[in-house]
Amino acid sequence: MSMTIDDEFVKDPDAILDYTVDWSEWLDTDTIASSDWEVPSGMSEQSSSNTTLTATVWLSGGTTDNTYAVVNRIVTAAGRTDDRTIYIRVEEK
Repeated sequence: MSMTIDDEFVKDPDAILDYTVDWSEWLDTDTIASSDWEVPSGMSEQSSSNTTLTATVWLSGGTTDNTYAVVNRIVTAAGRTDDRTIYIRVEEK
């Protein structure tokens, strides 16, 4: 699932899903050197990866009727650091 800033997604508490932040427009000619995810308590990061333009996290868990703010922080090859937050709302599907 690719997203833009301030997107909200709905996830079942039993689902393990991937979420991708596309940084290409913001990066212009720069590239992602590293990517980290801040995942709140109650939700778990199963794995993460990045390319030079995108960052992806696989998430599991979450409590029904809660919304979680998940933050992606990148550092670029040029040394810039920035964050993007996505919102995951957990509902029984």
